[in-house]
Formats: sequence, C-alpha cells, structure tokens
Amino acid sequence: MNWFLSLFVKVISAINTMVIVWLLSFFAFDQSFLFSSALAAGGAVIGFLMAAMLWNYRMLRNYKLTRSEFKYIKKNLAEAKPKIYRLHKTLFSIRDIPTLKQRMELTKVTRKIYSMTKRDPRRFFQAERFYFSHLDSAVELTEKIRVPFWTAEEKLGDSGFSC
Repeated sequence: MNWFLSLFVKVISAINTMVIVWLLSFFAFDQSFLFSSALAAGGAVIGFLMAAMLWNYRMLRNYKLTRSEFKYIKKNLAEAKPKIYRLHKTLFSIRDIPTLKQRMELTKVTRKIYSMTKRDPRRFFQAERFYFSHLDSAVELTEKIRVPFWTAEEKLGDSGFSC
C-alpha cells in the first residue's frame, strides 16, 4: 500500500514506454513529429495502465487477497478513519487526569490497530470485530461521557445550598 512507490514505478514505466514508442515511430517507421508524439502519448497511457494492473496484481498476490476482499477492507478502513479522528478529538474535552490517561491509551491502541491493518490488510479479518463493534461503541461512549470540571468547593461536599 505504498502509494508513492507505486506511483513512481507507474510513471517511470510510462516514460520509458513513451520514449521507446516515439523513437520507433519517428525513426523506424518514418512518421511525422506530431503523429509520433501522439502515438508516444497513447503508448505512455497504455504503459501506465499496464504497470498499474501489474502492480495491483502483485500486491493482491503478495497479500493473498482477492479484489473484492481488498475493496471491502479498503472501504472499511476508510470508514474507520473518521471514527478514530472523533475518538482523538474527545481528548481535548477531558479535564480529569486519570480519565485523560485512559483515553490516551485507548486512542493509542486504536491507532496501532488501524496502522497494522493498513500495513497488512490480511489482518483486517482478525480485527474485524474491533472495527464493527468495539470502535463504534468506544467512539459513542467517549462522545457521550464528558467528565465535568469540579471546583474545589464541590469536591469538599459544599453544594452551595444553605440550611
């Protein structure tokens, strides 16, 4: 899932294809400059698409997944990312140190599971229960439960009412 390396390989193969097609059409087949350039551009597009297909095939074979499984995993990871962001966003509303530590640990574990799944998509099926039930309920609970800021008087038991 390294998008930069993938794009780099595709662009390099497209450029190589474009140069070879242009040289062949201009010198070997004695075509005009514009027609050779148009053929080279078409060859570059075809080279890019062929490299993309080959890269995707090798990636799927490396992960031992089918296309439909990979699309399913990618869709669910895309749905999980905003949930993890919402979970992280609730950290700023906490005013209690022990609760803050617990939520930071929860956020850390959640991000670790997400990054491991993104790095190795086969692990999604091992963490599927986490994505479908635990993550949803954790986000819902952390958004609902807000720790109020207690003043020193309220901690001492003074409710503010006089008898």
